[in-house]
Amino acid sequence: MSDSIPVVLTIAGSDSGGGAGIQADLKTFQAFACFGTTAITAITCQNTTGVSGVQAVDPEIVAGQLHDVLIDFPIAAAKTGMLFSAPIIRAIQHTLKQDAALSRDTKHISDKLRLVVDPVMVASSGDRLLQRDAEEALIAFMRECAALITPNLPEAEVILNKSISDVDEAALELYSLTGACVLIKGGHRLAERTSSTESIDVFYDGRDIHHISRPVLSGRNTHGTGCTLSAAIAAELARGTEMHAAIESARDYLHGAMQHAPGLGKGIGPLNHMWRDSI
Repeated sequence: MSDSIPVVLTIAGSDSGGGAGIQADLKTFQAFACFGTTAITAITCQNTTGVSGVQAVDPEIVAGQLHDVLIDFPIAAAKTGMLFSAPIIRAIQHTLKQDAALSRDTKHISDKLRLVVDPVMVASSGDRLLQRDAEEALIAFMRECAALITPNLPEAEVILNKSISDVDEAALELYSLTGACVLIKGGHRLAERTSSTESIDVFYDGRDIHHISRPVLSGRNTHGTGCTLSAAIAAELARGTEMHAAIESARDYLHGAMQHAPGLGKGIGPLNHMWRDSI
């Protein structure tokens, strides 16, 4: 394998249904012509109707996976998804600080790894994927390591410990809290609040607020949207794309993956990560 191919790392849980988690991440990396590596934090028994079981991976094994990947592969960017517990989060934070040179620069490309943190708390089905006592550890992790955080509206409200009425203001508050660039995924909820036909995300890069909108897509095939978006952003960063442009490209990819979803399962269906190859 040549070092010329961008290498990306996902630190997340396994979804047996293949729609979210590391499965969605690896499909997304492949779609962006990147080589994907993994550190698995939890194994879930899951399909489109919900999560029936979760087995966390021992924090030492999570750290071991991370260490072995980081010392051998030229990781250009990484993302996190389901982290599940405070001990796992602390193990990841320690290992990243020890084995990786992290960058929080959004404008300039360097050999340092840039980390996208998707603060996964609850599955599409409503099942909890982060223990409540791990929320403070997650905030500390974002403050210490993240270049970009990508909470949805409910996750942003948990992190800020308040109801959000002004999403732009919330993005500034999250930046102040974590020091990381912020992408609040408003999607349908934000569209409903503004009576818009557009799905709207709010991006703050530390200087300017950007509203990123795409036409609202109706339907049940939304499983793994957050995982897919953060993986696509990480892949674009690994390819050398500037942060704002990476988000725009990732949003286009996600829109297509939803638009061409295969309609699988009895519940909240998965996306079509290979949609570009099928049109």
